[in-house]
Amino acid sequence: MMRKRYAVTLKGSTDYSKFLGKLASSGMKIWSVSHEGSSVHFHTDPKGISLIRKNRRRFGVKAHFALIGEKSVESRLFSSYRFLVACIIPLVASLFLWSIEIDSDRPEVTERIEAKLLKSSIVTMKPLSSLPDEGEIRQLLMSDDPELSWVRFSRSGTRLTVIPMLSPKTDEREVEKGLPANLVARTGGVITNFQLSRGERAARVHQTVKKGDILATGILEQGDKKSVVGADGFVFADYWSEYNFTIPRKIDLQILGEETVEFTWRWPIQVVDNSYSFQSILKINRNREDLGYQVDLMEGMEETIILPLLKHKILSESSPSLTIKDENILQVSFEDDKVSGTILFLVNDNIAVKRPISQGD
Repeated sequence: MMRKRYAVTLKGSTDYSKFLGKLASSGMKIWSVSHEGSSVHFHTDPKGISLIRKNRRRFGVKAHFALIGEKSVESRLFSSYRFLVACIIPLVASLFLWSIEIDSDRPEVTERIEAKLLKSSIVTMKPLSSLPDEGEIRQLLMSDDPELSWVRFSRSGTRLTVIPMLSPKTDEREVEKGLPANLVARTGGVITNFQLSRGERAARVHQTVKKGDILATGILEQGDKKSVVGADGFVFADYWSEYNFTIPRKIDLQILGEETVEFTWRWPIQVVDNSYSFQSILKINRNREDLGYQVDLMEGMEETIILPLLKHKILSESSPSLTIKDENILQVSFEDDKVSGTILFLVNDNIAVKRPISQGD
């Protein structure tokens, strides 16, 4: 803490040099000595004030004391190390992630997202500069989770809010409500995962199944007793799908432009409706300008442009649970105004559809 200092004004008919010499010989500290008319001005500490009071009558000196900065709150505030600490703490704190919230009313979804974030070291007290961009985090959370159709993010200062958007539950064949059914394969493939909410598995992971094979049965057996409850849920499998396409020779493309980030310093205390609240001392503004241009498709662009366009089209038009694992270009032909061809895609999707349980089962 800074020591107190006093402004001293001496008046009298005595020889000030003798008086000041006496004080200096007694160990008094003196700063900023000035002479104005019959008065002498200087600064000293509390010890000097005590010595002046002790010797002023002996030398016939009148002294006036004033605490430096005693009438200025700003002076005392800005000269205190506490003010520096109060500024540095919010500045350092604004460089770290302090809160992660998951806005979901589904506890199981929240638990899966928390586990993936923890596994990827996206946790509190992590420097904001080391966080992946939103695209990478979104891809991480949506991988191997068919229940998610999209993930939004809301970032306010040092708080990150994850907003998962769930896929609508749809079956490819509607079955009368309440009518028990088995789950059968709508196409052949290799089973990779089961997500059953009712029923019992009739196949196993890594098993190759054909169209119409029973994947999950809705008939439960306990000894000689059978109970018809119906099967419900999803069965995911890898399978090859042939895709025929025809697209224009000239296409319009739009690519993401370079993002610019602007940092602005601001006061950590915010006043809204006569109430005070703390805010991040660092304000971040992000700007991006996308670029659009026209491309004339030609040979050699099959894997660089055509394939990514078709994959994006398939994913946007298919169920949210579908993922593309591999592809094989069978043939592509370029004509005057169009491009056509056939591609095999290795996809993973739910292949289970309901088939009512017949009375003979």
